[in-house]
Order: sequence, then structure tokens, then C-alpha cells
Amino acid sequence: MVGPGAYAALGRGETVPALRATTGRSPLETLTRLFVLQADVAGADLRRALGAVDTLVARGVLQPVTVTTSGEDRVGAAVDIRPYGVDDTDFLVASDLGTGIGGTRGPVRRDHVLGIGGASTTLAQLTVRQPVDRALDLGTGCGVQALHLAQHSVVVVATDTNPRALAMAALTAGLNDIRLDLRRGSLFEPVDGERFGLVVSNPPFVVSPYPRFEYRDAGMEADDLCRVLVEQASGHLADGGTCQLLANWLHVRGQDWRERVAGWLQLTGCDALVLQREVLDPMQYVETWLRDGGDEPGTPPYARAYDAWLDWFEGRGVEAVGMGWISLRAAGSARPRTQLEDLRHPVVQPVGPDIGAWFDRVDRLRRVDDRELLGAAVRLARGVRVETGSAPGPGGHGLEPAEPQVRQTTGLCRSGAIDPVGVAVLAGVDGERPLGQVLEEVARGYGMAPEDLLPAASGAVRTLLEEGFLLLPEPGHGGSWTTDR
Repeated sequence: MVGPGAYAALGRGETVPALRATTGRSPLETLTRLFVLQADVAGADLRRALGAVDTLVARGVLQPVTVTTSGEDRVGAAVDIRPYGVDDTDFLVASDLGTGIGGTRGPVRRDHVLGIGGASTTLAQLTVRQPVDRALDLGTGCGVQALHLAQHSVVVVATDTNPRALAMAALTAGLNDIRLDLRRGSLFEPVDGERFGLVVSNPPFVVSPYPRFEYRDAGMEADDLCRVLVEQASGHLADGGTCQLLANWLHVRGQDWRERVAGWLQLTGCDALVLQREVLDPMQYVETWLRDGGDEPGTPPYARAYDAWLDWFEGRGVEAVGMGWISLRAAGSARPRTQLEDLRHPVVQPVGPDIGAWFDRVDRLRRVDDRELLGAAVRLARGVRVETGSAPGPGGHGLEPAEPQVRQTTGLCRSGAIDPVGVAVLAGVDGERPLGQVLEEVARGYGMAPEDLLPAASGAVRTLLEEGFLLLPEPGHGGSWTTDR
């Protein structure tokens, strides 16, 4: 409606072109100016578009702005209501007026309810989408994750500590004719004794010395909020249930971050995949969240808060803060698999199918012994590439063959070095011949005895299968293959 140029300007935070494009006073233009562009509109125009203006004012959705000298009343939005597209479905999401397009700027209230942002869309894209009877959105905020869950769950429970957030989630649900079971409380307290097929959470994970905003600060010591969520999640998962959350964790002097987060997972009994997506040093981290809270760089309050936050980090030996995704599955295994990866390169969204497939492969491989593995006709997954090339030689003189790399072009886009024997194995698997036969042929080609290659190759092949470079055929289905993702 506003045109490509004005739409691009909105992405830069500029509203003037879109306001110029919406002066025709059609109902759609009126609502766009009011809720999307955060501009006040004539009450007469809004009554033609909505009708029940006075009722919406009484309920806090709209607010009277002024009455002009000509007697025309003007009305503004008290909340942000904007469209949100999911696949081929359009939703409306309610939140507090934001710090973005035409909305409030500067500090926001403590119980501010965020709208859709980068974190919420990231969680939606990494969530494993499969039908479940009961789903939980822990820390629902404006209710956007609950909208997603309602598309493949019979019952959706949504919780929050903030009454204002629950009110916004209720408005979001009502605007989309979706039923939510909304409950107030912290962590898993509102669902004590209940289990779910899927739990998602975009929690208040910011690691800070003092809580300022409910949407981001839990008021717990350091990264304890994420630790407690992980430790308690397994007690609320149904058999085969999945929990996925965004998290921050500390990089503490003298301790690998993997060791720290692995400690959270130790007693869950769940398969776990932890992907670190970003690492910020203390200065970058403090600057990010001070600006998020509306603090203005260069002012004395900003400098004092910055200094105090760095003191707090230094007192705890914090060298950096990791940000990433934690996914758990209650697989019911006595040997749960824990994988922690530093995965900071770009991925192909949505990665939910890829994460779900990783859990499926881990569970399958647990039940496949080496004899069965060698008898399986494995093949390359879709989108796998082996790259070879050249690199500068010692001292930058000339070119030498570079170490081959195996790379995925879909999903999590994992990559890694692979030796020539591994390249030969990948070239040999065709989905027809048993893996053992392929390994024997590769061994002979390199002048090796098959019995010398098979034990080492078995572990390497299992890693390639788990990470999705190779695929096993479905059990009992001959040439039918497991999904590429």
C-alpha cells in the first residue's frame, strides 16, 4: 500500500514517506497510520474504520489526543498493534508502543511489553514444529510464540510474571481468535506438576547487576535464570518432549564455556544441543543493553551505570558473555547425548527442522550397533559439498593444496576439515552398497588392510551421520531414506 520506497524507508526508521502515501483516509490507510506508523488520526475517520472507538479508549487500546479548534477530535494508539506474517497466515500482535517506528523513544516503563523483535523471530525459527497435545510458552510477553504454538498444539499454556504482558497476550489472542490458557507466575511455578510436548521460552536472560525491566532482567545472580530454566525443564517434558530457549551464559576466567553450560545439563537426563551464536566482550555487552534501556551515551547516568556494570563483571572474573540457543529432548535414554558447539556463522532459517532431525538421528544412532552400521547403505545428504583448493604456502610464497572441507549448504551449515580418506568415503557412498563394502574399497585404494580402517572409520561415519552429512535408510524400508533435515 505504501510502495517499495516508503517501505524501505520504514526499515530505516523513517515514517514520512509512508505518512505521505497514506493520506487518502480509507479504513486501511487510517489503521495503518494509527497502529503501524504511530500517528494520531481524526476520530471521524477512525469511527468509519473501527466503529467502537469509545469502547477501545475505555479499554486502554486507544487514547484521545486533542480536539482541534474546528471541533474535530483526534485519537492515538495506546498500544502497538501490527500485522505479523507466518507462512501463509497473517496475525495481529499487540504490545506496548515501541522504541522504533514513530513510537516512544528514550527510557521505557519497568513493565514494558516488547513487540516482535529479532529474539522472538529467532526463537520462532529454531522451534521444532510438530503436533503436540500440550505446549508451554514460558515468559510469553506479547504472545507471539503462543501464536505459533497454537498452529500445531491442542492446548497452549502461556505464563509471565508481568500482568501487563498477560493483558497484551490476551489482546493478541483475542485479535486472532485464538484460545490461550494464560497464567501468572515465575519459571515453572504456574505449571507445577504438569508436562508438555513442547516448551519454548524467550526469557529475561540479560546478565546484569540490577534488574530494570521485566522483559529482560530476571533479578537473579549472573546467568542463574538460564541455568534454573534448563535444570527444571526436564521435569515438565512429556516423553519425547522438547524444550527450546534463548540463553546467555558467562565466559569466566579459567573455565571453558562448554564446561559451565554442560553442568546445567548434567542431571536433566535429556539429549541436548547447545549452539553458541555470538560472543560479546563485557564492554560490548554493557553498551548493547544500556542502549536497549534508553540510556543516552555521553551522559553522566550512562557513564555511572557503564562503570558499575564493568566492576560487577570484573568481580566475577567475567571475560565475555555467550549468547545462543539451547534445545533439550526427553528421549528417555540412559545415555543422553550432549553436544555444545560454537556456531557463529550464518545459517539458513528456519533451522527448527534441522534441530529436530538432529535429535532424531541421535536417537536412531543409539540403537544402531557397528555391525548394523557397516551393513547399511548410507548416502550423502542434500546440500553437502566437498571443497578443495589452494592456499598460500609458507611465508606467503606460492600456492599449496588446501585441506579439503566438507560443508552443508542448508540448515545449520556445519563445516569441517576432512582428510583424503574421508573424501573417498563420501565419494563412494551411493545409497546402494553397504557402508562396509565402500570402506573396504577405500582401504584397498590406499593400500590399507580393511581391518585397520574399519574401527576408526566407524566413529568418523557416526559423527557425519549425527551431524547430517550422511543419511541412514529408514529401518525396514529398503530404499526409503531419512529426511535430509
